[in-house]
Amino acid sequence: MRIRKGDTVQVLSGKQRGRRGQVMVADPELGTVIVDGANMVKRHTKPTGATMQGGIIDKDMPLPAGKVAIVCSSCGPTRIGMQFDETGRKIRVCRKCGGAL
Repeated sequence: MRIRKGDTVQVLSGKQRGRRGQVMVADPELGTVIVDGANMVKRHTKPTGATMQGGIIDKDMPLPAGKVAIVCSSCGPTRIGMQFDETGRKIRVCRKCGGAL
């Protein structure tokens, strides 16, 4: 999975299509990401030791990583390619403009 925590992404499909946000959690094992402000649901919770306040709480739910595209600063939403730089490290690059992400 080439999307990492802290990346700015755009949702490609579903109710939240077009919404942009930062990746808060990336789970490569499940292939999901949690985007800040996208895919919010309401959860009815009881007050417990961890959450003293009960009631209806807004919660971010995971999205499949294939349903989001990373946003390049120069050309917008794009796919991610991999290249080796001059020192031999593997870096992520934009498929549209070729710039480093």
